[in-house]
Amino acid sequence: MLHGTRRVSVAFVVVVLALNLSASVFAVQKKKDKEPPRGTPVLWRALNVEALDLRAGPGGAGGGPNLRRVTFLEEEKGGFSTKYRVRDGSGREWVVKAGKEAQSETAAVRLLWAAGYPTETVYLARRVNIRGKGNFTNARFEARPAGVDRVGEWKWDDNPFTGTREFQGLKVMMVLLNNWDVKDSNNVILHREGAGELHYAISDLGATLGKTGRYFGLWRITRSRNDPRGFAEDKFIDEIKDDGRVDFHFSGKKRDIFNDITVEQAQWIGSLLARLSDKQIGDAFRAANYSPAEVRLFTRAVRSRIDQLARLRG
Repeated sequence: MLHGTRRVSVAFVVVVLALNLSASVFAVQKKKDKEPPRGTPVLWRALNVEALDLRAGPGGAGGGPNLRRVTFLEEEKGGFSTKYRVRDGSGREWVVKAGKEAQSETAAVRLLWAAGYPTETVYLARRVNIRGKGNFTNARFEARPAGVDRVGEWKWDDNPFTGTREFQGLKVMMVLLNNWDVKDSNNVILHREGAGELHYAISDLGATLGKTGRYFGLWRITRSRNDPRGFAEDKFIDEIKDDGRVDFHFSGKKRDIFNDITVEQAQWIGSLLARLSDKQIGDAFRAANYSPAEVRLFTRAVRSRIDQLARLRG
């Protein structure tokens, strides 16, 4: 009887070990299956800036959502704003962002795209009914197209582009847009099936076009987002350092990564943006449903920042 019990115990141990081994092999295989695809990292491309339609944005005039029937699928977690994954009337999936960040992100994406950087495809719906959630005004739709995978996030201090002119230009764009919420979790690597490229993009640009906040003694001026007057009144550049670096008037997150931008690098991105007309700049804000007065205020403020970059002298 004792021997029989012992044999049963040994058999049980063998089965447990076999199951654990199988689980380990499955986990390794699963991890292997989820390895990011190989491809050429892409951060920037030269564009025909003067010909860009900033009203339509990177998705083009015909790429927006079909709002006739928008159906709620699930809630997207994380971030400042309420977000829903939805399916539009044409069967395409989007992530809808409601609230204060929707307008600023729609405009910021267009300006970043105009500078040559990969972006999400976004549109603003002035009014939309989401079946299962209700009615919304100024809702940002961000595309989730079939065949485009989100294969991870990239880091500001560890990426294939560190030190390049293009990466430094991207940092200037963050300051120009007053993006004070600069963090790795807002970045994404996009892979389109068959393209052989990995596009390094910034997925969340909602905390832009307001004030970045400053300390005055023990008192701090609060940061803001989607704040036309606050953005227009915020200073852009403090001074040029003796070693030729630009000291930006910026106090967002990761402030230290903006300390190594040279005059030449800032001038380069400024020269690209200078090719935009005032109408193109204004169209980025018209696409985000700002009022005519707000469009004029933003356009003048952005043009002023571009001019400051172009006039820099070391």
